[in-house]
Amino acid sequence: MELAAHPLDCADSVEANPSFIPLSDPDITLAELSAVETLLCSPQIPNGRTTEAFEHAFVAYLGRKYAVAVSSDTIGLLLALKALGIESGQEVIASPYSFRETVHAISLAGVRVVFSDIDHSSATLVPAKAEERITANTRAIVASNSNGHRAPWSELRAIAQRDQLPLLEDSTEAIGSSYKGELVGRFGDLAVFDFAQPLAISCGEGAMVVTDDIDIAVSLRRYCAHRLDERSSVVVSATAPYQTRMSDLTAALGLAQLKRLNESLERRRLVEQLYNAHMQSFEGIKPPYVGPHVTEVNWMLYLVHLEMRFTRSGRDAIVDDLRAAKIESAAYSHPLHLQRHYFDLGYRRGDFPVAEKIADRALALPFHTHLTNDKVEFIAETTKEASINVGACAAIY
Repeated sequence: MELAAHPLDCADSVEANPSFIPLSDPDITLAELSAVETLLCSPQIPNGRTTEAFEHAFVAYLGRKYAVAVSSDTIGLLLALKALGIESGQEVIASPYSFRETVHAISLAGVRVVFSDIDHSSATLVPAKAEERITANTRAIVASNSNGHRAPWSELRAIAQRDQLPLLEDSTEAIGSSYKGELVGRFGDLAVFDFAQPLAISCGEGAMVVTDDIDIAVSLRRYCAHRLDERSSVVVSATAPYQTRMSDLTAALGLAQLKRLNESLERRRLVEQLYNAHMQSFEGIKPPYVGPHVTEVNWMLYLVHLEMRFTRSGRDAIVDDLRAAKIESAAYSHPLHLQRHYFDLGYRRGDFPVAEKIADRALALPFHTHLTNDKVEFIAETTKEASINVGACAAIY
């Protein structure tokens, strides 16, 4: 299966250095270039109209009532916590195997992060384990659609309702995935999407918070930025916002990519099929896990999981071997509870064994729309050779 060349007005990074295969490479076409050029040629770049258009288009795509565009996913969740009235000293349950920038928002809000372990197959929160972590001081549950795979939303919703807790959906890694026929981003009381690399919509920065609750939406906008009718004055203001509104330049990129999202996701699925075909030649390779009732998974990255005989240092050695072959790869990921900031809160290795075991042996390989069959085959064969060298003739899985 060979992917057709993608029309571009300028050489992308892969073609500029054909011997190097990057981990991610944004799907930028003439549509995005034209959108940004049009905005740059307008008499007033930061007027907010393009950002509003992006919000309206995102609402229409996702089928939720309100969308608020912000400068980053960290800011998105931070403002969401404030909109929900969650205060310093209270607790929020989250996964230690998650997009770090999103979870950092909980700590930045002065709220204590209470981690809970994950499922070995899907790498998402285990509802029963999360329920055990609920205390009288718990104010919300944040669950992630890890690497594009949905969390167990029906079970998490039942727990949240029983304990009268808001359920927040971290969909930073999962745009386009669906569960029981519904797109992710529709299961939490609010959801956060991110638009940085290596995601299907890659604007370099920016995020979107979506909800059906008008009170939450109004609070988000109040904390985010001045209203459009206040921006012509340097004096008048109804509140003191954080000024974290998405820029119109980012919104122009996002709006253009949202219009092409189905095309981009289809191309990414073709790359996934190429990987699956070449990885099947590995001894005992397992196909990517797809849980019950999952309609579609759009992976953020193509992850290879090493069997138990491999150590974390062995995985890192494979990353080094791939780098020597001019293939960018990455460890995915370092558990949050073992990072210094959370380590200082009292967490230690062994607290969440499933997250630690998966993280020590997960390897992210290049995954983007510019990969061809030849490149995927080269990546797969190089990864196989590296795993054999590191594992003393042991193959992946």
